[in-house]
Amino acid sequence: MASVAVFHSALGVRRGLSEFAGKLRKAGHEVKVVDQYDGRVFDDYQEASAYVDEVGFPALMAKAVAGVSDLPDGFVALGFSNGAGMAEFVAANRQVSGVVMLGGALPLEMIGIAWPMDVPAQIHTTLDDPNRQQEAIDSVANAVDEAGGGVEVFDYPGSGHLFADSSKPDEYQPAEAELMLTRVKDFLNRVDQG
Repeated sequence: MASVAVFHSALGVRRGLSEFAGKLRKAGHEVKVVDQYDGRVFDDYQEASAYVDEVGFPALMAKAVAGVSDLPDGFVALGFSNGAGMAEFVAANRQVSGVVMLGGALPLEMIGIAWPMDVPAQIHTTLDDPNRQQEAIDSVANAVDEAGGGVEVFDYPGSGHLFADSSKPDEYQPAEAELMLTRVKDFLNRVDQG
């Protein structure tokens, strides 16, 4: 059983994210959803981005680290979209056993970190996601490999950005979300035994 910290996208802790966390709990993992917005949720990406700009990335990263202060070392940092960058930042500031990035990855130089030694990772994205940044995915994947962590990069058909969020019907892709969940659970089981 792994301990997992889940970081939300720019849209906040939506119902679909809570359902995803619930599926991990049902699989026997301890899951903490870190709410950096104190309950605020968005449906619109532009409004959410404006809020992120207003609060500022440094403040959100500080809240991400503070949000896991009660977790013992060795948890897995998992983030959706914007939360993937939060998971990366937390991994550079806490001792984690793995990182899962769903819906993209942020270049490490953008958030001012180096990948921690021997920390494995997964990156999950759809091939036609309008927010997909292949250079960022490649850059992070290379950094993980260079640090000896080992990385799995999974590309899914379709264009859903938050394709595992059942509360976003315009993006939700049930079959791909289920496959991703299976791969994430496999990863959690592996790092928990490592």
